[in-house]
Amino acid sequence: MSVQSWLNHVWYERASPPCWLLPLSLVYGAVAGTRRLLYARHVTRASKISCPVIVVGNLSVGGTGKTPLVCWLVARLVERGYKPGIVTRGYGGSARDVRQVSVADDPLLVGDESVLLARRTGAPVAIGRDRPAAAHLLVRAGCDVIVSDDGLQHYALARDCEVVVIDGDRRFGNGWLLPAGPLREPPGRLSAADAIVVNGGRALRKGALSMRLEAKNAVALSGGMVKPLTALVGQSIHAVAGIGNPERFFNMLRARGIEVSGRPLPDHAHLVSADIEFGDDKPVLMTEKDAVKCAAFGGRQHWYVPVTACFDGAESGALLEVILKKITNRDARSQRPIDG
Repeated sequence: MSVQSWLNHVWYERASPPCWLLPLSLVYGAVAGTRRLLYARHVTRASKISCPVIVVGNLSVGGTGKTPLVCWLVARLVERGYKPGIVTRGYGGSARDVRQVSVADDPLLVGDESVLLARRTGAPVAIGRDRPAAAHLLVRAGCDVIVSDDGLQHYALARDCEVVVIDGDRRFGNGWLLPAGPLREPPGRLSAADAIVVNGGRALRKGALSMRLEAKNAVALSGGMVKPLTALVGQSIHAVAGIGNPERFFNMLRARGIEVSGRPLPDHAHLVSADIEFGDDKPVLMTEKDAVKCAAFGGRQHWYVPVTACFDGAESGALLEVILKKITNRDARSQRPIDG
């Protein structure tokens, strides 16, 4: 069992973590809480850029559905005439400098999610551990709204709106902070968020919005042919997922009536050809994030499944209203004349 598999077992399947991990979680919580307090009291200054910043993040490590929500939000902003740009760390890539991402960039250099975001949204994407510097780079490129992917705990970049995404299946795991549990910050942190989005399952608190990820088609890695998932109903296939919660992907396919033999891999894993080969001619389905790393060696039997964030009823409008109000308020403050 890998370290990540063991941690997932502790975080999501055990009633309580091993006692020797608890002191480490207390230390982590003290450091994280002190850091946030220093920014809140302006002892440590956050960098404020010249346009509104919307942060889409989570409390736990691993995937919760942030990236599809970022794609949804960027598309809605473009529809309303904005020029959004996306800031992300570039996790999993080797690049250490702040840089703008091209759709043709190597995921091993800039990270898989940044390439996915650039391809799916068509918006400028900048990576860097220095989030303020990456945001300034996008402003200079003409962006008038910044969307920070997975930036909730990056307090160095001042923000105008916070959207927290929660995995509706795994939620907060055992409820402990890292490393005894999966949480970066305690659940009480939600009270400071402007919007809470639950991906799958039911909303776990009043005012939270429910989101789901929908998949309709599979796209061939070689040639880009599109096939509806309904064409695979009843078939036995292989599935590969190097994301925070691989079972979510496998179960999504099973819910469509597809017989899935899943191969879970670590989040942001650097895939090689052996990871997507199974010694037979069955179709192999993978996530879009994994596909950007397999384009060079994927064959005719390899497909990826794009997912789209969807909301029921008026919930998408409610979320967008919160975000647009924050953007408008920031714009109004920026244009207010200075007395004296």
